[in-house]
Amino acid sequence: MKSQPIFDYPIFALGFRAFFILAGLAALILIVFWNALFNGTLTSEHYFPNNYWHAHEMLLGYAVAVIAGFLLTAVKNWTGKQTITGDPLASLCLLWLYGRILPFYAGELPDALIALVDFSFLPALAYQVSKPIIAAKQHRNLFFIGLLLLLAVGNGLIHAQMLGLANTATAGIQLVVATIIILILIIAGRVFPFFTERGIPGTLIIRNPQLDNASVASAIIVFALQLFGMSGTLLALAALIAAAVNIARLSGWYVKRVLYVPLLWVLYAGYSWVILGFMLTVLSAYSVVAPSLALHAFTLGGIGVLTLGMMARVSLGHTGRAMKASNTIAIAFVLINVAALFRVLLPIAMPGWYENLIYVSTLFWLAAFSLFVFVYAPILASARIDGQEG
Repeated sequence: MKSQPIFDYPIFALGFRAFFILAGLAALILIVFWNALFNGTLTSEHYFPNNYWHAHEMLLGYAVAVIAGFLLTAVKNWTGKQTITGDPLASLCLLWLYGRILPFYAGELPDALIALVDFSFLPALAYQVSKPIIAAKQHRNLFFIGLLLLLAVGNGLIHAQMLGLANTATAGIQLVVATIIILILIIAGRVFPFFTERGIPGTLIIRNPQLDNASVASAIIVFALQLFGMSGTLLALAALIAAAVNIARLSGWYVKRVLYVPLLWVLYAGYSWVILGFMLTVLSAYSVVAPSLALHAFTLGGIGVLTLGMMARVSLGHTGRAMKASNTIAIAFVLINVAALFRVLLPIAMPGWYENLIYVSTLFWLAAFSLFVFVYAPILASARIDGQEG
């Protein structure tokens, strides 16, 4: 006799629903905690030191939740095979949630247990994503599994330092950032031309596979040089080439009417922040700007803007709704770009105001994700309006 599912609710009908809600809430809660820690208004006995906790949670908490929701949904479309729903999906969500909570129990729980719980999420996700890909014999998509496992390696390097095994946390964070940006560049090649053609009737985007490959390869070279501690002219030249190649790639997809479609311009804006990250890497290679500004161009700008835009679009399409952002969400898109502006560009012009600029950036980030959660939580928690599954 088949048991009745415990988590038989719309929110667990497909991966994007639960994980996008978790990501939206994490974007709010994690940043509120980080701001309190940064300002010294909150002190906490924690498994991670403050700076490492912020980097770890925004990358391997927030960003990985978005990646999980996207892949568990996209792989179903690509393969025609069902990905996990119901109780198995709820279990995976709980594993992610425990990874966020247990570090606050440092001293009460063994550090090894805290590390194991957090580390196990990405291999578990990779396993669940791989099953439909293998069943459908779409072996070309297995590189996504490789990227998930590479994220797990980066996470493992961070935990290795927390456990006192090696001094590898910085390298782990660099590897995670690099892997997420590479994943973004690969997915952009798949979805930007399609989304642009669908969003602007009559538009035909000419794909350029050589440029697609060059954009990813040039980015890999930049991140590999950084991972091995290279700087100066070699890094600057590699980053300049990466910026130029990705400008050419994005320009090939762009049409003026993109600016009138919020679900499109937010994606192009996010990609532009990635390109700016390469440009700032050129300057940081010669110590003209702080490396942290290039890092936050990639993370807050690239990852933050693109993930918000992708969550908004995927959530509409997979709940049977019209592919049109509300005015509220269009405002959220503007707010998150302003947050990146205050965190990345204004500190160059006004270095003496650095802490104040970070605080203002935090407010804009929180405003953007508050609007996202307000608009999309009811959508993600309710059944499709067209009566279909998912």
